[in-house]
Amino acid sequence: MTTPETPNGVVHRNIKTPQSEEISGPAAGNRNNVSDEDLRQWQKHAQRVKEKVLEQVQVQLSDLLDQALTKTVESFTQTQPTFNGKTTNKSAPRSQRTDDGKVFVARPSLLDELFEINHIRTIYHMFIAVLLMFCLSTLAVDYIDQGRIVLEFDLLFFAFGKLGTVVWAWAVMFFYTLLVPYLTLVIWGSLYNTCPSKLGLSLGTGLILSAVQTYVLGLFPIFVVVQYQLPPASRFIVILEQIRFLMKSYSFIRETAPVIMRNTPKEGESPRFPSLSSYLYFLFCPTLIYRESYPRNTHIRWKYVGITTGMIFGCLFYTYFIMVRLCVPVFRPETKQPFTKRTMVLAVFHSILPGIMLLLLCFFAFLHCWLNLFGELLRFADRMFYKDWWNSTSFANYYRTWNVVVHDWLYQYGYRDFLWLSKRKFRTAAMLSVFIVSAVVHEYALAMGFGFFYPVMFFLFAIFGVVFNFAMNDKRQSPVFNVVMWACLFLGQGVQVCLYSQEWYAQIHCPRTENSFWEMVTPPPQDAPTQSTVCILTVEKNSLLRVVHCAGLQE
Repeated sequence: MTTPETPNGVVHRNIKTPQSEEISGPAAGNRNNVSDEDLRQWQKHAQRVKEKVLEQVQVQLSDLLDQALTKTVESFTQTQPTFNGKTTNKSAPRSQRTDDGKVFVARPSLLDELFEINHIRTIYHMFIAVLLMFCLSTLAVDYIDQGRIVLEFDLLFFAFGKLGTVVWAWAVMFFYTLLVPYLTLVIWGSLYNTCPSKLGLSLGTGLILSAVQTYVLGLFPIFVVVQYQLPPASRFIVILEQIRFLMKSYSFIRETAPVIMRNTPKEGESPRFPSLSSYLYFLFCPTLIYRESYPRNTHIRWKYVGITTGMIFGCLFYTYFIMVRLCVPVFRPETKQPFTKRTMVLAVFHSILPGIMLLLLCFFAFLHCWLNLFGELLRFADRMFYKDWWNSTSFANYYRTWNVVVHDWLYQYGYRDFLWLSKRKFRTAAMLSVFIVSAVVHEYALAMGFGFFYPVMFFLFAIFGVVFNFAMNDKRQSPVFNVVMWACLFLGQGVQVCLYSQEWYAQIHCPRTENSFWEMVTPPPQDAPTQSTVCILTVEKNSLLRVVHCAGLQE
């Protein structure tokens, strides 16, 4: 709001002096006239200031009310034309949602907005400088040890090995997810209004689709991962895509089936189904909630695409240097020193720095760069993939804001559906069920990705996560609780990196005799003392289960 200028013609009054009181006659009359004119001028000036202030307040209130309405509207509205995440007409409707559903609004990602501030962008530059230091230190160590500059990325090539198998396995899952759920919905919807037993048709179709889903999207990825012995990164690609396709196909059926059931076609008309192109777009766009249309940008910013792609590769190399410089030298066994509590405690605290850096890299690489890359290529305008989770003073808020994409799916189809089935009772049970499901899926992804079952993530998520969710709830607003939250994240990441790294090398030096699920989740058998004795002698820092077991056999 601009400051209004002082009106012309305003006469400033002087302070009366004793001599002025003796003045009378025409001079006194002139002074009274000047004072009245001064007062009228100031009244007009104050009125103009008042009008301008009210105008500015009205604009601000209008914007605030507009934002509030977009979050609370519960009816279908037209999507607003956007220009790369920025609205072009504030008076036009900007969102689309179904009843009590997810709101899609044209908005940029939070970090994209924060990076426009020089002070915040400096933090980003600091991380780039640390990456350069990692690279230089690796080159210096290699030159000192081998007398030549060696910059080999053998760990990356190992982790992403057998990409050909990953590609054809992904193609099978993709074409199945594209065709089978869609055709099943079309066939079921065509028969639903003419079938005399609607319930029987729905149950039969649901059971058949569930069985096919179990075999193709359930067992097939596991078979590929185990049978072809894929390396870790390739395993994670297959398993995470398996989970994504399951969540996408469920959302598509869950959102479209009730609409077909409610909208009975008129006589002579065929039922209306969503187009295959909208479903194909949904399979690639960065959201897990299906809609026939989303807010779209007007064009693709190819410069933004190039920068985001470069940041993804930068995060990949960043992760490589963290593993090579901070993790592998600590956990790779090189001596025959037995496992002790001291080495365990030191390993946990040594893992805090790489652990929190890996957490931040996973967040930035996937939730910001990867999702924004696909959002830009598909002109998907709603870029709120996360919120300001780093400012959270409660774990409840952290869980809601860390990964908004997954949170929306869990809230929409887990929490709300549980409340609907229980007639809006048992809210605590609904929350606990969502936590358990999320913890199981996280642990399943880690178990299949690493090739062994070691439920550290499940223990931290399903037990400590639930306790902290109720202990540090939204009522905690003090900055002290933000410090507590970050301290817990530091320690939790240190524990996970330490224990999973130890178990990785324990699996190498205490290999399983059989390639079965039971063998994967248990320590070495009792009838293999020789192998276990070798394990305790050669592994410096081993996993807790295998170290305790081997030590018992040695005694």
